[in-house]
Amino acid sequence: MTEADPDAAAPHPRLAVGVLAFCGVVVAIMQTIVVPLLPHIPDLTGATPEAASWLVTVTLLTGAVFTPVLGRVGDMYGKRRVLLASLGVLVVGSVLCAVSSHIGVLITGRALQGAAIAVIPLGISILRDELPPERVLSAVALMSSTMGIGAAVGLPIAAVVIENYEWHTMFWVSGAIGLLDFVLVLRCVPESPLRSRGRFDTLGTLGLTGALVCLLLAVTQGGDWGWTSPVTLGLLAGAVVIALVWGAYELRVPTPMVDLRVSARPAVLLTNLAALLIGFAFYANSLVTGQMVQEPKATGYGLGASIVVSGLCLLPGGVTMVLLSPVSARISGKYGPRTSLALASVVIAAGYVVRYFTSHSLWLIVAGATIVSAGTAIAYSALPAQVMRSVPVGETGAANGLNTLMRSIGQAFCSATVAAVLANMTFLAAGREAPTLGAYQLVFLIAGGAALLALAVTLCLPGTGERTGTVGGKRRSSGRTRTMPIEEGA
Repeated sequence: MTEADPDAAAPHPRLAVGVLAFCGVVVAIMQTIVVPLLPHIPDLTGATPEAASWLVTVTLLTGAVFTPVLGRVGDMYGKRRVLLASLGVLVVGSVLCAVSSHIGVLITGRALQGAAIAVIPLGISILRDELPPERVLSAVALMSSTMGIGAAVGLPIAAVVIENYEWHTMFWVSGAIGLLDFVLVLRCVPESPLRSRGRFDTLGTLGLTGALVCLLLAVTQGGDWGWTSPVTLGLLAGAVVIALVWGAYELRVPTPMVDLRVSARPAVLLTNLAALLIGFAFYANSLVTGQMVQEPKATGYGLGASIVVSGLCLLPGGVTMVLLSPVSARISGKYGPRTSLALASVVIAAGYVVRYFTSHSLWLIVAGATIVSAGTAIAYSALPAQVMRSVPVGETGAANGLNTLMRSIGQAFCSATVAAVLANMTFLAAGREAPTLGAYQLVFLIAGGAALLALAVTLCLPGTGERTGTVGGKRRSSGRTRTMPIEEGA
């Protein structure tokens, strides 16, 4: 690699960090922005409730597929270039949703918005490549936390828009902010000089896409189709078969879409498993908090809150995630990301203990939800740091994309689990069917259990190992700053 010119004009690193974090928050907001709108979509568009649910499902599918793929493309052809393309797709998707009330167009637009979630792992990789080692952990912690921050602030923002403006407005606003992101990245974010060599693995990409689509369709739609229906079972069987064939192929090609040998290292494999469990544990908090406080008082536990109040319940958690990301970075820097991840799992589990016993008080519900968000902030900050200690520099984008994918898969399993629990534990309250208090408490127990499983997995991770050059994109050598070579492992 060519030695970096220290005198070359470049944006200040603080600008790049701020811009990339802002991009991360915006694309994460897109994942949840339609949730408060879903009950109204059938009336607004004439679509069935089943079709309306695809406004959330399709973002999960496209996000899961495109995140590892675009991470790999960024490693090979330029992370900033691919990040700009992702933001462009976000703008196009937002405009499609803004100009139409046809459910097919809305689903297409939402699919494009979901694909933009790849911005987060791409941003993490750019920060690793461009920042000095002493600043990487704090910057990556903030960037990774944007996934949870966006989810926490997206719901109240959407609720306020729905209550006070025409519903297309939120898509016009999201398109405008996406365009602003695009311009800011052009002006403030440098292109990383690091590239991985080889040819793009087209067959591997198609295989990974097929396996993920089959798996996530079965998980997200199994409750509606029936878990033992031929379609659900066929998709699950297809996912297994495609994954096996894909794995065998990936082990034989010289530049695979996913380097399974690297991914099978205990440090990487266990970190990805922890990401899946943390994603599951965090998402339950987002899914049930708003619904629970909106339940009518006739249920005996519901507070009858408005959409706006229910959305605002998660806002303190979003603020907490912003504040805690640098704290997590300091913990990871001093004791290692493994320690941060273990601490995060304990905090999330403690949050669900609070949720279990405080289901009748709005302020205590908010307190419990905020504790869960605090643990998630620490976890989401530690996960990419742990990954970057274990993969070659040239595979940072793909590795972080895979880790983000595992969080998304955890969220998908959480969504299916929560839907099944709340649909099967109901009673009549004020003439309507509602989940029992025990249903919500069971969700808290399951989510807390997932956090404890994440703790167990984290404790099995290998030690921190080699620290020099393991996180930062650059390191000191003989008093001079040089870019790390592609071949060097983390």
